[in-house]
Amino acid sequence: MSEKSVNPARHAVSAASAAEDALAATPVDAPADAAATASPEAPADASVAEPAGESADEAAAVPSPAGDGARARARARREPMFPDGPAPDPAGSHHERRIRSFQPRRSRVTTGQGEALRRLWPVWGLDIDGLRRIDLGELFGDPGLPVVLEIGFGMGEATAEMAAADPGTGILACDVHTPGQGNLLALAERRGLKNVRVANGDAIILLREMLAPDALAGMRVYFPDPWPKKRHHKRRLIQPEFLTLAATRLAPGALLHCATDWEPYAEQMLEVLTASPDFENTQPDGGFAPRPDFRPLTRFEGQGLEKGHAVRDLLFRRRG
Repeated sequence: MSEKSVNPARHAVSAASAAEDALAATPVDAPADAAATASPEAPADASVAEPAGESADEAAAVPSPAGDGARARARARREPMFPDGPAPDPAGSHHERRIRSFQPRRSRVTTGQGEALRRLWPVWGLDIDGLRRIDLGELFGDPGLPVVLEIGFGMGEATAEMAAADPGTGILACDVHTPGQGNLLALAERRGLKNVRVANGDAIILLREMLAPDALAGMRVYFPDPWPKKRHHKRRLIQPEFLTLAATRLAPGALLHCATDWEPYAEQMLEVLTASPDFENTQPDGGFAPRPDFRPLTRFEGQGLEKGHAVRDLLFRRRG
């Protein structure tokens, strides 16, 4: 698959405007362990679906003598569809705004996804507000359960399949795509999966503020946005700063598993991972790894393979 992939759960819609690039270029006094992650102009609420037949621009263009109608519609779009579900912007103003490696996307939530969010989010959902430290044993109800963090799970089919195949491992699945969050919760309930928790928000804040050192037994980053344009490469998740942060939260020997179908990004991943003093390649030749059996082949990946796209897996262990 490529930048033109139709996979809505994987590639965010890039707002490549002049204003965005000007804001992205603004110096930010971010700590050394902060990976490239969020433009302030990006939509803060990925959980609000657009009104049927009316886009945000169309709504804003509706004439109103006093402006009350337009303001009401704008306010409605900022309010969550699910009051007890994922928050529109869980970290809010608690943490500095940075260049994010993702862009929240508004898309429609189906009836089934919405019902799952209403019923299951209070039980299996977690907002990444950056205000507290998470006890993973308490979160999963098992102090001895090893937990893997998955960053970006799309619609959650592969996540559910991996959770079903390995019930002895907890999966903390992080994303900002509300339909995908609802879909994964519904899949977990339908398949009786007790080892899945869904986190809503910025994975960098989750790692930096909410997880204890050495808390994770593994980390998975499958098909992150490749940000193919050169001026957007700073938005890619796999950067030296991210690896430094990730290493502090992974237990010694824990596996960092990345996968991408964008060859230039795969080469960059291999370069920065190889250069990191915190990780070592599991492959004796120092190259890419074959797809391990535990990573399911998704339908979008299968479509890419049919088109001749190369999918690269990288398997690195935390040293120590």
